[in-house]
Amino acid sequence: MSPGLPPSPLAPLALVLVLAAVSRAGAAEERLAYPKAPRAEVVDDYHGTKVADPFRPLEDPDAPETRAWIEAENALTEAWLSKVPAREGIRRRLRSLQDYERTSPPFVEGGRVFYLRNDGLQDQPVLFVQERLDTHPRVLLDPNRLSKDGTVALSGLSVSRDGKTLAWAVSDGGSDWTRWRFRDVGTGRDAEDVLSWVKFSSAAFTADGKGVYYARYAAPEPGKELASVNKGQKLYFHRLGTKQSEDVLVYERPDDPELGFGADVTDDGRWLVLSVWKGTDRRSRLYVKDLAEEGSPVVRLLDDFDARYDFAGSAGPVFYLLTDKDAPRGRVVSLDVTKPGKPALTTVVPESGAVIEGVSLIADRLVLRLLVDAASRVVVHRLDGKKEREIELPGLGSVTGFAGRRSQKETFYAFTSFTDPGTVYRYDFATGKSELFRRSPLKFDPAGFVTERVFYRSEDGTRVPMFLVHRKGLKRDGTAPAYLYGYGGFGIAMTPAFSVKVLALAERGAVFAQPSLRGGSEYGQEWHDAGRLGKKQNVFDDFVAAAEWLLEKRYTSRERLAIGGGSNGGLLVGAVLNQRPELFAAAVPSVGVMDMLRFHRFTIGWGWVSDYGSPDDPEDFKRLLSYSPLHNLKKGTKYPAVLVVTADHDDRVVPGHSFKYAAALQDAQGGEAPVLIRVETRAGHGAGKPTTKQLDETTDVLAFLDRVLGGFAPPVEAAPPREWR
Repeated sequence: MSPGLPPSPLAPLALVLVLAAVSRAGAAEERLAYPKAPRAEVVDDYHGTKVADPFRPLEDPDAPETRAWIEAENALTEAWLSKVPAREGIRRRLRSLQDYERTSPPFVEGGRVFYLRNDGLQDQPVLFVQERLDTHPRVLLDPNRLSKDGTVALSGLSVSRDGKTLAWAVSDGGSDWTRWRFRDVGTGRDAEDVLSWVKFSSAAFTADGKGVYYARYAAPEPGKELASVNKGQKLYFHRLGTKQSEDVLVYERPDDPELGFGADVTDDGRWLVLSVWKGTDRRSRLYVKDLAEEGSPVVRLLDDFDARYDFAGSAGPVFYLLTDKDAPRGRVVSLDVTKPGKPALTTVVPESGAVIEGVSLIADRLVLRLLVDAASRVVVHRLDGKKEREIELPGLGSVTGFAGRRSQKETFYAFTSFTDPGTVYRYDFATGKSELFRRSPLKFDPAGFVTERVFYRSEDGTRVPMFLVHRKGLKRDGTAPAYLYGYGGFGIAMTPAFSVKVLALAERGAVFAQPSLRGGSEYGQEWHDAGRLGKKQNVFDDFVAAAEWLLEKRYTSRERLAIGGGSNGGLLVGAVLNQRPELFAAAVPSVGVMDMLRFHRFTIGWGWVSDYGSPDDPEDFKRLLSYSPLHNLKKGTKYPAVLVVTADHDDRVVPGHSFKYAAALQDAQGGEAPVLIRVETRAGHGAGKPTTKQLDETTDVLAFLDRVLGGFAPPVEAAPPREWR
């Protein structure tokens, strides 16, 4: 039985199933006997098309039959993985690589400096505060003290302008649901206030620090907290020291329950800014409320839902926004909120060849975070749009941070790459110089690895970038194992980022490949549009073309090539396995969207219609059915080895997707390659997962790949240079 899994009333049955399966497992090439999954005679009618769903009972993660099946599957997977000789060595090396101090970019409120730090193997990062930059830090909030198993995570925080009050949110067991509390920064004591049933919301303090604006949903039906559809979000004002039941309703839209509301208060405290969103659609609306006038209405400033409008900051009544209106790669515009009628957008920084990822207004400057061929650049402009300078970055990587206010004269940012776990810098706007604030110590020599950015052509001739990470001196003779990882959706850019999984693979002679597939935002909104709705097949074609390029250039061979992806990337893996099962030796779909006909019926799944389309639409249904991983499995096909990864508390992509897919794939498998599923307990979609569980999962994924790909090379563990220790 997997640690932490609650006992099932059908545990004896589960044990029988496991013993039968393991007794027949034998060597890797022998076909496994899989636990029997619960079934039902379920046939749905979609616009006149009958579609069977025999594993529908697995959608209920708490049903006794489902729990027994989970126990049996986890036991089978554990028995199979226990036969990998390299497993414990992989675990030890992963722990060693993960055991380094890492710090988030600080932000400043009321002169106090706040940041998160993990000393290495802590399950959750700890929030620290310094009275000034030159004083010693002290612990303000340690989430590791909130649970014995590390599964209660700090999922949100906000600090009042005077730096005296911390609003902090926690999630339990990986759920998206959060509870907000309020802590006195000076004393460390919490107030009695508790805000419940909050999801997809921050807490925006008023300028005087006496209250916050936040958004919440109605309490779900008991027992359905992790599956109920999330609609009808409402924006409230909570005054500190009062009960949540006394909160003031600020805004709601019963006429359109799919709308959600992000709140911000301008630096001068005058305006409440509502960023209005709808699911995962990148388009948004911008509403404002004049806080200087009691009882003022919410004004729908930009309400056409025709583009993205991200609030960057304000100078009095002049707002600065990042938009892709008439600019697919983004431009910065300004508008005066006090002028009557529909506001005119004035271009401040025009669109260019680079994609504008984000904008911050600090020290009367606009800090633009750019993407060029999927790698970061940072440029500083004055408020009139004139370019001041580009901030020099250490290399090919990604940046985060740049928080601050108009009155502040400095900011902090972090740079990371595939071989840099995170270096934090302090940037001085007066001098234009960056100075080192924190550098994560390493337990490897980055000079022993190579990061390449290559380009290849997809099936329709589109040029696609891809990052490769491997040991220096790699021989391109087709013998190296390779792990191709992708996403391709929702306008999310896949940029260089540090991962102990990637490093451990490279140390063992493997090639890690990360293509920037269409559907992301690496080249702006047009790149996103080219991989969604009716063009979703482009994403799968891009991924297959990346695999074929790796084979053609002899980085690896079909027998040594594995693929992986999570969430929308899990869908990607499932789709290409069905379309090209002969191309790969192994696959690891994690927390994937595998049932494209029912994804919109759970939690926030309805919000993905902007990328996928809706099964309720006849034309969308035909397209979704054509690539849905669950519905395109063909019995008797020889599929590669597959390890499905999911979590029982995932309320973003409910685990029923992976449960049904794994059961159906085991039933369909016509070859001898194993089809396994690993179900994590007390964990969700990934955010806030404790370090211990992350390392356990990564160990099992790498052990699985080691066995099915024929073994990795012995790891090369070189000492880091002195400046990185």
